[in-house]
Amino acid sequence: MTSGAKTVTVFLTILCGLLLTIVAICGNWPWWAWSALVALLLGVPLLITNIAGIRRRSLPPELTPYLPPVPVERREEQISHVSLPSAWEDYDFLFSATVRWCPTGKPAEEPIVNPAGLAVEAVLKRARTITMDREPGWASFVQHELSGALSRMQPEPTGHLQAMAEAITLTLSEHDQERLSSLASVRKDKAVWEHQRKYEQSKREYLGDDVLKDTGSAVVWWLAKNDDQVHKAVEDLGLLAQLTSAANDTDVPERLLHLLSPPKAEDTEPDPTDSLGTDGQPLGQTGSTADHFDAFLQGMGLDAGDVRRGILTRQIAEILVTQGRNETAEELLRRFDAPTTPLDEDFDMDSATGDSSGP
Repeated sequence: MTSGAKTVTVFLTILCGLLLTIVAICGNWPWWAWSALVALLLGVPLLITNIAGIRRRSLPPELTPYLPPVPVERREEQISHVSLPSAWEDYDFLFSATVRWCPTGKPAEEPIVNPAGLAVEAVLKRARTITMDREPGWASFVQHELSGALSRMQPEPTGHLQAMAEAITLTLSEHDQERLSSLASVRKDKAVWEHQRKYEQSKREYLGDDVLKDTGSAVVWWLAKNDDQVHKAVEDLGLLAQLTSAANDTDVPERLLHLLSPPKAEDTEPDPTDSLGTDGQPLGQTGSTADHFDAFLQGMGLDAGDVRRGILTRQIAEILVTQGRNETAEELLRRFDAPTTPLDEDFDMDSATGDSSGP
């Protein structure tokens, strides 16, 4: 019986008692009438209350499913920027969410003073088991993963509450996000540099170990590039022989000396020392590699003021470095004054350290 029904019963009992008492006093009733009065005083209110209860319970069965559900007591708690570990040391996620809970109905041995604390603790434990195995760079992806994992009501360890979380956000601190962006940029730049270095190293090995391995290889390479200029290849045999000898830091073979072009005649009388190398020996016959390379440049028509002279000198010097002939490369650069560029600085540094495998 509800509190409202009890109130009505007491009110009716008092009202009926007063009315019957007044009537009995005025009518001077005998003793048996007073007994009936007491029975009516107790029975009538109870009868009226029972009839009212029966009428309340006389709801048709077909209307029962449409009754409003019994409200469930639920609570919520806001948490913000709670640090959760990631797979990287010192890179923590910042977790924010709305924690909701409801009692399970299990009797508690001890009174629960702070149910919000139990619910928040249970949600954070569930979130931590996920984030500790995730990389910090995947914060947005892990946020959606947590939204799915924490969206179900689950009992907390004591069993007195069920807890879940919604409106979840997972971020990194501003400084950690900047560090991750910097690390990503460095990794990308390093990957590009590695590819460039391998490409240049492969190109040097191709020129030094294949194309300029000997005069025959150089001729075959030239014909592959100019297959319709056979006569031109024959005319340039001497130049190819000089180029191959310079790349390998060797003298031109005697069987190819007759292919070397003689110095061009000038209108004026040439200086007798112009046809001599640094050691005073005739060019193209004996002397240093630099002397042979000078004859090669002159045969190609690259005079001292020609910019291409310095560029070709640098390329040949790089090939010599791959063959371990650093001194010869330095001599060519020093004698023919190759132009200084940022690439030249890298090349000089490699020569100084004796690295012949590439930058």
